Amino acid sequence: MGIGMALNLQKHLASKGLPPLRYSNRTLSRGETLREAGGLPERDFETLLLKSSVIFTMISNNEVLDSLVSKFLDTWNSALLEGKIWVDTSTVHPDTAAKCSERLAKVGATFVASPVFGASPMAAAGQLIFAMAGPSAAIEKLRPFVVNVMGKIIIDMGEDVRKSSLLKISGNIFVIGFQELTAEAQVFAEKTGLGTRQMEQFIRDIYGPVIESYSKRMTTGAYAPPLGTPPGFAVSLAAKDAGHAVRIAEEHGESLDSSSIYGAARLEASLPFWNENSRQSN
Repeated sequence: MGIGMALNLQKHLASKGLPPLRYSNRTLSRGETLREAGGLPERDFETLLLKSSVIFTMISNNEVLDSLVSKFLDTWNSALLEGKIWVDTSTVHPDTAAKCSERLAKVGATFVASPVFGASPMAAAGQLIFAMAGPSAAIEKLRPFVVNVMGKIIIDMGEDVRKSSLLKISGNIFVIGFQELTAEAQVFAEKTGLGTRQMEQFIRDIYGPVIESYSKRMTTGAYAPPLGTPPGFAVSLAAKDAGHAVRIAEEHGESLDSSSIYGAARLEASLPFWNENSRQSN
């Protein structure tokens, strides 16, 4: 899971006198803030699995999730895996979620597909929205560790884990569309002399903090961060998420219009790709 989610969960566990959150990552140093908050680092994913009864994952794509499930099944015998709950908060294809659920069920483990809605500020504030699908008993067991801890609400998608993945992918269609509209509005504001600051205030007051956060990624230059600085959200991940939506739409005889990004919208308005706060201007 993301660092904001993990910190909130660790703080909750500590406040209740419960055992600390165990965590692992390919780059373990990224969890230093979590360790300082009382979390316990584990050297590898296999050890983490053995020592945990509930496992949260957030990974980059279908292949990584599938490989982690394979490690889970290949490393330990079924007697050690029975009763464990695996909660995946990633954006993966519905078929991948279904496959993982089926594989884990064979050894008595439970899979809960639980992609989340909300950017990093919402995660830090414990205001994420969890779209959960899986056995109802597992979801109820997870609820006290999610609602008012990492998220503000659980959308119960029933037992079919495909449904939560579909909702997340559907939600991403909105995200892409909102980003296009926001980019076009901010370029219009800059081009006409209205001003991006005033437009951003309007966006915040009328449409709320979520759309405002998309605007800030543009006006602060975050859409083109300094060289050597990791992006807030990698292009490869955005392409993966959009690809899921496009492929599923095609499978059902639908089409999705492609969206623009802020820099491209600026070019179309005869403005430079870079704004005054982006990489090229610093």
